[in-house]
Amino acid sequence: MKLRILTSIITLIFLISACKKTEIIPGADYQQLLSDLSYNVILETYKDLFDNTQLLLESLESLKSNQNEVNLELARQAWRNARDPWEQSEGFLFGPVDQKGLDPSIDSWPVNQTDLDAVLKSSNTLSRTYIDGLDGTLKGFHTIEYLLFGENGSKKIDAFTPREFEYLTGCSESLHGATEALYFSWKQDKQNFISNVINAGKAGNNIYPSQKSALEELMTGMITITDEVANGKINDPFSQLNINLEESRFSRNSKKDFADNIRSVKNIYNGNYKNLAGKGLTEIIYSKNPNLDSKIRVQIDEAITGIENIQGTFTDAIFNAKQSVIDAQNRVRALQLTLESEALPIISNL
Repeated sequence: MKLRILTSIITLIFLISACKKTEIIPGADYQQLLSDLSYNVILETYKDLFDNTQLLLESLESLKSNQNEVNLELARQAWRNARDPWEQSEGFLFGPVDQKGLDPSIDSWPVNQTDLDAVLKSSNTLSRTYIDGLDGTLKGFHTIEYLLFGENGSKKIDAFTPREFEYLTGCSESLHGATEALYFSWKQDKQNFISNVINAGKAGNNIYPSQKSALEELMTGMITITDEVANGKINDPFSQLNINLEESRFSRNSKKDFADNIRSVKNIYNGNYKNLAGKGLTEIIYSKNPNLDSKIRVQIDEAITGIENIQGTFTDAIFNAKQSVIDAQNRVRALQLTLESEALPIISNL
């Protein structure tokens, strides 16, 4: 009997010891989260950008062939549609877009109108190859915007010159080429930068030697764009009362640009883009501090709403609806502060 009891006790001690060992949780593995964000958000956003700039090119070619107000409005809408995924990518401006210097070719601001006029007056063939070699302020989204919408956003079809149509075609080909380079840099069957993020922390990954370093890159990207929106894109034209510093003013798309920048933060944080859903940074923050997670979610939505509630166009608001601009700016700054002072330390201490 005593032997049985002793055997039972030894067995129980062994089982308890084994249970304790299984409860020791090693460092969490965030590969699925990194994979979801890479495929569902980043790669899909770049695919939309690539696809939409192709549609913009086709729309501008149609406008050149059939010059009428209907096709002009279709081309302008195609520009706006192409703009959306670009602005929603600015929360993750790292990797090839930075390393390959693609950002200036896509989105330099402001347009160098003086040099642009000189190029239009020259005898140079305005091909994609020629425009690819120009400074960023003479190509990309905003050069197309300026030529398409005009200084005051109300350019009529009969105001276009043959050289402007030539420039629009070459410039849109150049823009599409830059977005192709960006998309293909990430695409798994091309240059496959995506594998660096997904396989962060694995042997031989010199870009992201740990999963934490990749997660910090994502969080820093979110902080950077909130800072840029609040203290650059909104603040520069507002504080100086200078519409020439307002991005996308020709198309009156500024507020949409700013809101989409914050949507890029939302997409990375929640792990969602359009109809694709997966893990996002919210998974980590919620696991460490549910109240902070709730706070960030609310602040993201408040920042977007604040921007959308700026009265009238942004051009008009900086002079005539200043409080609505201040309210939007303060909401974006509140989000930036929370991400910087509360969320980033959690990621950095993983």
